[in-house]
Amino acid sequence: MTTTANTAPTVEHGTTVFIPLNKLKKHPKNARKTPHSEASIEAKAASIAAKGILQNLVVEPETNAEGEPTGFYLVSIGEGRRLAQMLRVKRKEIKKIEPIRCVIDTANDAAEISLDENVTREDLHPADQFERFRELSEDRGWGSEEIAARFGVTAHVVRQRMRLGAISPKLLQVYRDGDLTLDQLMAFTITDDHARQEHVFENLSYNRDPSIIRRDLTKMNVAATDRCAVFVGAQTYTDAGGNIIRDLFTEDRGGFFEDPALMDRLAIEKLEGIAAEVQQAEGWKWTAAYLDFPHAHGMRRVYPHPVELSEEDAIAYDAAQDELERLTAEWEDADIELPAEVDVRLAELETEIERIDAKRHAYEPDDIARGGVFFVVAHDGDVRIERGFIRAEDEAPEPEEAEGGETVIDGVRVNGDGEILDSDGEDGEGDDLPETEREPEEEAGAAGKPLPDSLIRDLTAHRTLGLRLALGEQPDMALIAVVHTLAAQTYYRGGSTAHCLEISPTSNYLAAHADGIEDTAAAKMLADRHAGWAADMPRDVADLWSFVAGLDHASLMALLAHCASLTVNAVKLPWESSKRRAHETADKLATAVTLDMTAHWTATARSYFGRVTKAHILAAVRDALGDEAAERIADKKKTEMAEAAEQLLAGTGWIPPVLRTAPPAWLDQQADTFALDTVEPASSQEAHDDHFAIAAE
Repeated sequence: MTTTANTAPTVEHGTTVFIPLNKLKKHPKNARKTPHSEASIEAKAASIAAKGILQNLVVEPETNAEGEPTGFYLVSIGEGRRLAQMLRVKRKEIKKIEPIRCVIDTANDAAEISLDENVTREDLHPADQFERFRELSEDRGWGSEEIAARFGVTAHVVRQRMRLGAISPKLLQVYRDGDLTLDQLMAFTITDDHARQEHVFENLSYNRDPSIIRRDLTKMNVAATDRCAVFVGAQTYTDAGGNIIRDLFTEDRGGFFEDPALMDRLAIEKLEGIAAEVQQAEGWKWTAAYLDFPHAHGMRRVYPHPVELSEEDAIAYDAAQDELERLTAEWEDADIELPAEVDVRLAELETEIERIDAKRHAYEPDDIARGGVFFVVAHDGDVRIERGFIRAEDEAPEPEEAEGGETVIDGVRVNGDGEILDSDGEDGEGDDLPETEREPEEEAGAAGKPLPDSLIRDLTAHRTLGLRLALGEQPDMALIAVVHTLAAQTYYRGGSTAHCLEISPTSNYLAAHADGIEDTAAAKMLADRHAGWAADMPRDVADLWSFVAGLDHASLMALLAHCASLTVNAVKLPWESSKRRAHETADKLATAVTLDMTAHWTATARSYFGRVTKAHILAAVRDALGDEAAERIADKKKTEMAEAAEQLLAGTGWIPPVLRTAPPAWLDQQADTFALDTVEPASSQEAHDDHFAIAAE
């Protein structure tokens, strides 16, 4: 029987009644002392709004001290539903007198049935919940937003549950059986491919960490943070039909590009488009687009050389420089913020000065006509343009040596001064001179025959001995000869035959050992220094000796240092155990030049923490910040720990031991003398920094 209770009439046990909401109270004997969470009340309110109250409240009439009914009812079962309806009243969705369907219970103990309601029930298994959410979407056609509104959760939570419900049924059953944790199951949602999910599960080792599962599922895909993915862009990739898989349970930084071949094709097409624009604007003979720089190209490289500015550009440069200096002086002491028009004008002047400055160096037209440009994807996802490469077939023909110090270029005889000679060996100006006025030809020998090879070898050996003796007594000239030898081989085609010192510099390609190293700030500084010397050098290696010999001492030493620096190789390879002494020497060199790697390298999740074990990560944090900081992240998963370590160590200057530079011995002795070791640094890195701080003083 169903009745309506308004003024607390006598109602029999088991009767279903409709009671106004404002007449319901929480029963003091309710077993739940811990309040319902806000999320739980929100979910119940949403469910009731969509479907009504599916389960009756159980109540008993409230009585006063004399045992008389007060007109209110105490809720033994369903307090959460009462609070949900109160929330709906607060939101003005219903009125406070909204009738609530209740069942009267005057026979059972309220405390016992409240406890029974929460103890004897069994929650739906999460796997069943996940599948039912997916079915709501598939069978009813509801989107995540609508489902979320009906269950009082966020749309993101709904998408997570639907994704879990879409996992391979085999893996869901493994989860039901308890052989997969929820965290492990969530890792499998990164792909919708059931066959791929099952294959990865079947091949898991003892290590079933979720990060391992995600790694195995995505090793054929490309992270959205990859340089090529950044270069192409997510929009371009999806517009071309590519799919990006997303991880709804962790921070995936943009997801994973599912089709690497499509991404690579789009990257090459974009590079080729940029290359076409540059080629049309600059006139290079060829361009080539690569995802990675082709280090084995085997081509000679040319560099731009200084050129005189045109009169128009020189005037414009001086005018822009003068105006920039005037505006800077006028506003540098001003306490107010720069007016917008002044700020814009300063930017325009700086841009104009940079534009004209770029014209001070240019490639030779012949180099552009013969040469080409490589276009590659840089480490940061930008385009990297490398100009000035000459293919072997495009090289100018090497001059052929002829008798009497003459050369033959393209069949034309040229004397030592570069003057074109006639077929008889004379220049044009001497054709009308009488035979008696011609200079007599030098004879190779007394009998007019060349000297024997054995004798030439003998004589030049003695000359070599004399040169060695003389050069060893003239350090300044030896320095010039060494620099000339290194520069000839570093900068010139055929430079290995243009010197007489048997010194051969070699340079190891570091990009083969460290991905992205060519795009670092340090690599850019080295490339700029190299290009700067190249721009100053003469075009012909025959003029290099005069160039080197004409340098002042400081410049000569700088060029020597640069050429020597290119030959440094301190890369440690596991199979090169015989190079132990070479690495020890590299350590001594680092100490001698006071190398500070904190200026060139920073520990991040990508560069270090994501590539080492959790023990290494904790050791790094402990080394830099102490035990307490390490303990705070000790319970995190590998990926989260790596990211947390990056944030904790940012700005600390911490670097791994393999990158640290030992202080010079004299500094340690000085430290002992002044008893500097009485204060123990917080970490080995601080000790490293303190040594160099003392040295700087």
